[in-house]
Amino acid sequence: MINNIIYLDNNATTPLDERVLAAMMPYLSERYGNPSSIYSFSQKIKMEIEDARDKVKDIINADEKDKLIFTGGGSESDNLAIKGIAFANMNKGKHIITSSIEHHAVLNTCKYLEKFHGFEITYLPVDEGGIIDIDFLNKSIREDTILITVMYANNETGVIQPIEDIGSIAREKGVVFHTDAVQVAGKLTIDVKKLNVDLLTMSAHKFYGPKGVGALYVKKGTKIHPLIHGGGHEMGLRAGTENTAGIIGLSHAFELSYENIEQEQLREKKMRDRLEKEILNKIPDVIVNGNKDKRLPNTLNVIFKYVEGESILMLLDSEGICVSSGSACTSGSLEPSHVLLAMGRPHELAHGSIRFSFGRFNKEEDVDKVVKVLPGIVKRMRDMSPFGRGKDEFWKT
Repeated sequence: MINNIIYLDNNATTPLDERVLAAMMPYLSERYGNPSSIYSFSQKIKMEIEDARDKVKDIINADEKDKLIFTGGGSESDNLAIKGIAFANMNKGKHIITSSIEHHAVLNTCKYLEKFHGFEITYLPVDEGGIIDIDFLNKSIREDTILITVMYANNETGVIQPIEDIGSIAREKGVVFHTDAVQVAGKLTIDVKKLNVDLLTMSAHKFYGPKGVGALYVKKGTKIHPLIHGGGHEMGLRAGTENTAGIIGLSHAFELSYENIEQEQLREKKMRDRLEKEILNKIPDVIVNGNKDKRLPNTLNVIFKYVEGESILMLLDSEGICVSSGSACTSGSLEPSHVLLAMGRPHELAHGSIRFSFGRFNKEEDVDKVVKVLPGIVKRMRDMSPFGRGKDEFWKT
C-alpha cells in the first residue's frame, strides 16, 4: 500500500523506487552538462551514460559489440525496431510476421507499414490460452519475410510466448527477430543469446524506473535505419541530446530489479495465486484468462460474467484499489480487449475482464482488502444487471 492506495496495476506502470530517484537527482541539478560537449565536465557525464549502457548489456548477456540504444520509451523502441528493420531491408522483401495479441505500439506500427508502405503483414492467431502456434509461424515464413516481431509476455494476461523456439526458427530461416520484452524486463531473467533475439525492447517505468525512457537492444550486424535524424547520438540510431537522468535511472532500476529477482517472483506469485484462489472460491461465474502454467508470476486476468469490467474498476477505485480493465494504453476505448477476442472470448465476456498485477511494494494485506470488498461489488453489479438477476442461489458464503 502506498499513500493509502492499494496499487495492483503494476503492468501499467510502477512507482519510482526511492533509490532510483536518489541516483537520478544529481543529473537533474548540478550534473547538467550536455554529454556531446567536448570539455571534461560533459565528457565525464558521457562516460557515466556509457557505464549505464554497459550495466544493462551485462545483465541481459549482450556482447560487447552489440548495441543498446536509449530511447524515449517502449513505444519508441518498438517503432525503431520495426520501422528501422523494414526500411533498411525492404530491398529483400516486404513481409512481416507478428501476432494478433501484440501491444498497439507493435500492431499499429505494422498496420502503418501495411497501409502506407505496401508491406504485407501476417498476424499469427493464438490458442485459448493466448499462445501462438509455432508450426503456423514456421509455415508463414516466406522468401520475402524480413522480420518476425512477437512479444515476450502479454501485458494484459501475462502469458509468456515460446521466444527461444521462435528465435531458433528465425535464425535458421535467416529472418530478423524482435521481441517486445517491456512486461518481462525486471520480472524474469533475460539472456539475449539464449533467446536468439536480434532486437529486444524494454521500458524503465515498468521496473520502478522513470517514465519517458526506454532501450532497444540491437544485435551486432543487424541492419537498421534510424527514425529520428539529427546529430550522431546513440551510435547514429537515435538523434537528440540524451536524457541523462532518465538513462541513469533506467540502468539503476534495472540493476535493482535483478538483485533478488527469484525471491520477488515467488513472493508476487504467492499473492497472485492466493487472490486467484479466493476469487474462484467466493465468486461464481468467473473465468481466468491465459495459460496458467506459462504466465508472469505477478499477473492475474479474470472475467466476471454478467458485468462490465469498467464498473468493477470504478467501484474498486472508490475503495482505494487500483486495477485495470485492459491495457493502460487503451483504457479509454469502449472496445473490448483485442487480446481476449483473439483468444476466442466473445465480446460480452471480454467486456467483463479485470487485470490485477502485483509489484515490489504490494503486501498480503492488499490481497485481504480485495478479497473483502470484491465479492460484494460483483454481486451488487450483477443484481443491477438484467443478466445477473436470479443468481443469488449460486453465491457462496
